[in-house]
Parts: sequence; C-alpha cells; structure tokens
Amino acid sequence: MDEFMQAAIDEARQGRKEGGIPIGSVLVRNGQIVARGHNKRVQENNAIKHGEMDCLNNAGRQHTYRDTVIYSTLMPCYMCAGTIVQFKIPKVVVGESRTFDGAREFMESHGVEVVDLDLPECVQMMEEFIEAEPALWNEDIMEE
Repeated sequence: MDEFMQAAIDEARQGRKEGGIPIGSVLVRNGQIVARGHNKRVQENNAIKHGEMDCLNNAGRQHTYRDTVIYSTLMPCYMCAGTIVQFKIPKVVVGESRTFDGAREFMESHGVEVVDLDLPECVQMMEEFIEAEPALWNEDIMEE
C-alpha cells in the first residue's frame, strides 16, 4: 500500500482510539508528509475538525498548496472539498467513497484530480464504525 495512504489510515485509527470518527488525512509535498490529521469533532467538541481540516490546520501557513497532494481515508465532504478548492490543492487521493460519496463532482468541476483507491481496509473501517456508532456518524455528516 502507498505509504501516504497508510499514514492517513494510521491517523484514522488513532482518531477511533480516541473515541472519535475514523477518518484520517495527510498532506504531501515532494514525496514528504507536510502534515497529518484526523477527525477530532468528538475529542475537541469542534464541528469543523474533520480529518482534512485538522490536517490542513496542522500544516500551518503555507506559501502555496499548488504543489501538494492531500490523502484522505474517505471522500471529502463539501466543507473539506471547499477548502481543497480554495487552497488550490490539485490532487486528492481517497481511500474509499462507498460509505460516503462526498463532493467528488464538486472538486472535479473545479479542476481537482480525484483518485479513489476503493480500499477494502478503508471501507471496512467505516462500515464497522457506522454500525457501532450510527448516531455519531449521522451527526458528522448532518443526516438524521
């Protein structure tokens, strides 16, 4: 498996260990991880701390994002996709989109290359979480 997606999966597993939602992300530039993050909505009682948002927050100020790739274990939602588009991140690599189809078309319509690896490990991680914590998952994606 790609080392960067593995790092995102490791972040997702850490988030779940902390009692949160298992979604992880890493930002990569020139073959190096610039930042890591995972969904911390539960841990920090913060509505916008999705995995990608935590990762980008941890990256701090960057002169540009045009030479980066963001990896996420799950297809980004519209909030995270909007940030990706705003920061002009040219490529997103996702672990899966079966459990949540997110904002792929939105990102692609703004010139972002989206690669969906459809990894069984990511699907299983989310399916197990959704089964165990349906109310928490619905809160995260704003469904009833």
